[in-house]
Amino acid sequence: MSVPVFEEYEPAIDCACAGCAERRRSAARALPVRRGGHPAAHGARRALVLATAAGVVLSCGAAGAAAAAGHAPWAPRADGDADPEPAPANPQGEKGPLRGTGASGPPSAGAAAPKTTRAAIIDRAQRWVDAKVPYSMEKYWSDGYRQDCSGYVSMAWNLGANEWTGSLAAYGTRIARADLQPGDILLFHNPADPAKGSHVTIFGGWTSSARTHYVAYEQARPRTRKQSTPLAYWNNSERYVAYRYKGVTGGSPGSGSSTAFPGAERFGPGADNKYVTQLGQMLVQRGGKRFYAVGPGPEWGTADKRATQAFQQAQGWKGKEADGIPGPHTWRLLTSGGGRNIPAAGAGGSPSTAVAFPGRGYFQPGQSNSHVDRLGKQLVKKGYGKHYVSGPSPLWTEADRRNVEAFQRAQGWRGGAADGYPGPETWRRLFA
Repeated sequence: MSVPVFEEYEPAIDCACAGCAERRRSAARALPVRRGGHPAAHGARRALVLATAAGVVLSCGAAGAAAAAGHAPWAPRADGDADPEPAPANPQGEKGPLRGTGASGPPSAGAAAPKTTRAAIIDRAQRWVDAKVPYSMEKYWSDGYRQDCSGYVSMAWNLGANEWTGSLAAYGTRIARADLQPGDILLFHNPADPAKGSHVTIFGGWTSSARTHYVAYEQARPRTRKQSTPLAYWNNSERYVAYRYKGVTGGSPGSGSSTAFPGAERFGPGADNKYVTQLGQMLVQRGGKRFYAVGPGPEWGTADKRATQAFQQAQGWKGKEADGIPGPHTWRLLTSGGGRNIPAAGAGGSPSTAVAFPGRGYFQPGQSNSHVDRLGKQLVKKGYGKHYVSGPSPLWTEADRRNVEAFQRAQGWRGGAADGYPGPETWRRLFA
């Protein structure tokens, strides 16, 4: 597919883009300035200069206003109750080699796909999240990849060139959304106008059992981010297509066989099969490496049980839910990349101390219970207890609500996401 050709157009007087603002400046400078002359002429020039100034403010102020606002009034509730944050515009650069040395043309039908693993893809994607790489469709990060959405995927897939949304599909195999696994992508390419709406995200795993939201790694303004996102995206959702990188090892394109639970009889004492190996490999990727002295294998052992139990406890499960034997829910979280990872040994929030969220009903006016008391003490421990005159105590009060709200706002949440009532994500972060 060829790179899109953009046509020049006559800008509207209120267009906010930098190009239109510059054209208005040039037009204003071109008008003659005279000491005398007809008042109408001076009025016309004054109007144009004012319009130019307004255009400059618009072109610079949109991003500034968004940054100042932090989140829109209907920002996403981290606990999954409110409307999600609106998606940002994601213009992108063209296809080209690393470090922007010039276009290299469209991909061939048999585009090279270097081998990699899902873990490696997610690891590379996380590097930009950790580095907080600023969004830009002209700049290139230190690794040579362009700092826009398609450059980000090119980097995560280790393609060795900067692709764009019109060429990434050549490196993948189309799959059903139900078959998405970590490292796959969701791609929307708008051939009519690639600069409007085209975008791509990296699938990091499901965040809800209903599979309505997923962890999206994406390059968007102002910087690389990783957050829960509605399937497939906030806008143009129905037009996003799921692709699996051709060079990924593990899992067959378009097949759900690798994610289907094989049955409880495949695990436990005496089990010896490929599913035990697959379980161990997934647990290692989720933080369970320390349990294996040699490495996962087909024969069930104590290491498999301990690692499975650690993963289950990391989800806040207790009793029979955390018996060390994988069931359908454990398997689904592991194969989809969902749930919480196994904490490092000795780290705060280790599997043995994980605290499960008891439910929203305990945190309402008039409620008095041990969960409110525990919440209050944790808020004080984290430094968010300034609204307590006395306490905390088992009785839910306005002081509890205001302290929870302060904690939520410290996470960057606004609107319904910071209403002062704890949900699963608020609880998880407090007790992490």
